[in-house]
Amino acid sequence: MSKLNANSVELGSLTTAQRDALTSVSAGTVIYNSTNNVVEAYNGSNWVKLSNLFTATGGIETTANGKRIHTFTSPGTFTVAGNGTVEYLVIAGGGGGGSNGYQNGSAGGAGAGALRYSSSFPVTNSPGSYTVTVGGGGSGGSGGPAGTSGSNSVFGTITSSGGGGGNGGAGGSGGGAKFNGSAGSGSGDPGGTADSNSPSNGWGNNGGAGRNGSPWSGGGGGGAGSTGFPGGPGPGGPGGNGLAYSISGTSVTRAGGGAGGGEGSPGGTGANGGGNGGSNSPGGSGTANTGGGGGGSGGVSSGSGGSGGSGVVIIAYPAG
Repeated sequence: MSKLNANSVELGSLTTAQRDALTSVSAGTVIYNSTNNVVEAYNGSNWVKLSNLFTATGGIETTANGKRIHTFTSPGTFTVAGNGTVEYLVIAGGGGGGSNGYQNGSAGGAGAGALRYSSSFPVTNSPGSYTVTVGGGGSGGSGGPAGTSGSNSVFGTITSSGGGGGNGGAGGSGGGAKFNGSAGSGSGDPGGTADSNSPSNGWGNNGGAGRNGSPWSGGGGGGAGSTGFPGGPGPGGPGGNGLAYSISGTSVTRAGGGAGGGEGSPGGTGANGGGNGGSNSPGGSGTANTGGGGGGSGGVSSGSGGSGGSGVVIIAYPAG
């Protein structure tokens, strides 16, 4: 397979498919893999790269289930040496929950930050450094206004949009409607499933409708996995479901919507990092580093919406 020349050793050149079709391979066999453009050696059970070795630094670095994982919960830089392929999960900050400006009535929960995922994304020595931004959660409204949108999260050229504020704000996922308003639209696409590659605008859904009639209630904010639920006759609408990804080594569900507030009855339940709706009280906040939306206030004119949860950026690749 290999040939010794006067001043060099010529390795046998095989594609990955040809390499994998070999039988009775001896430990120590060395080839040139023309599919991946690397030199590889067989160690008796696996083919191991000997050239173009890929390394990276940045974020909180861990290893799990054969993956090297870089988790960013705050801004930073992902720096690579060599060329490689990574998977990424980029979740923006969730919106802030809406507030109620009336003595009777309830506010909508906020939408989750958009979720973007790819199982195969090339990174190279040029540029070598990839800027990472982790979006903060939006602020909850106070005294009647909608909550503010969450901030975008970024990995190099990949951007996820912040979630829409409660009381109808638009965003990665839309905010739920207050009792007498309209639900917000999500800029992400619906239809995501666990560990699914996302479209370029990410996964995100619309907010749910509010109930305009006694007893009043707010709609839930949209999540990465489903639309926010409408407010019921009293209870606030639950937040839309998030999506589960196993990029960190175990399956974790994030990017759930915040719930709408309820008047004289329970507020809705936030989903997968989203805050609970208030019950004649302020809304609950989204959980940090999930992109969850904040909950809407319920039945109290001075009640404020909960703040959105901050986003997260996770990058992983096979551990060498």
